[in-house]
Amino acid sequence: MIEVLLYYLLLGAVAGTLAGLLGIGGGLIIVPVLAFIFERQGFDSSIIMHLALGTSLATIVVTSISSIRTHHHHGAVLWPIVSRLSGGIMVGALCGALLANQLASDWLQKIFALFTLLVAAQMALELRPKGGRQLPGRTALAGVGGVIGLVSAIVGIGGGTMTTPFLLWCNTAARNAIATSAACGLPIAVAGAVGYWIAGLGVDSLPANSRGYIYWPALLGVVASSVVFASLGARMTHRLPAAILKKGFALLLLVIGVRLLWV
Repeated sequence: MIEVLLYYLLLGAVAGTLAGLLGIGGGLIIVPVLAFIFERQGFDSSIIMHLALGTSLATIVVTSISSIRTHHHHGAVLWPIVSRLSGGIMVGALCGALLANQLASDWLQKIFALFTLLVAAQMALELRPKGGRQLPGRTALAGVGGVIGLVSAIVGIGGGTMTTPFLLWCNTAARNAIATSAACGLPIAVAGAVGYWIAGLGVDSLPANSRGYIYWPALLGVVASSVVFASLGARMTHRLPAAILKKGFALLLLVIGVRLLWV
């Protein structure tokens, strides 16, 4: 058990450092590594991805709070936009978690792999939409939030890879788009984690120390180190070539996506 806990702490350290250094959420790393560790622990293969996704979202609940505080301190979060997106986001994330419960673990793995490949391409090619329109009205924003929440819950992430490009497309300044996207990660994570918790209630094949599809030893281990290392990664931002590191991270995501797709 001690050895496995060390793996969780190491995972949190890596995910936290990357989040602070590159401004990306940790879910794209946390989900596949948790799935790998859970497999090595002998967990039931039919629920491994569900458990990894639910636990990943639960870690984001905690880690996103620190990020939001930092962005809010610098006055970069556009809270009216967060408010308009959040209703749809929470409904979408809850539905996404319940929908994921209806999918086989193998299908969830393939969906996650395809999404990872798309993000890898976006990062490697530096695809950033140019401002082409203004923000839509409240109803349309709620609909956009619903789609972002739904997809984010199914792949166990905070949604930044979708929210930020959308806000940039709507002529939001990059600084505000990133900060506002980070704030939107909290309702995604809360609703998604609750959804996976509810969906997993009564599942007989869950390992001990689980509540629904949330595995507490992994949650506590990842959070304990990621919070500390996120600040370290943020301090390293101005000392390391972030552009080159993003290319390297894109390559890592490419490898992860290909491996998961053809396993």
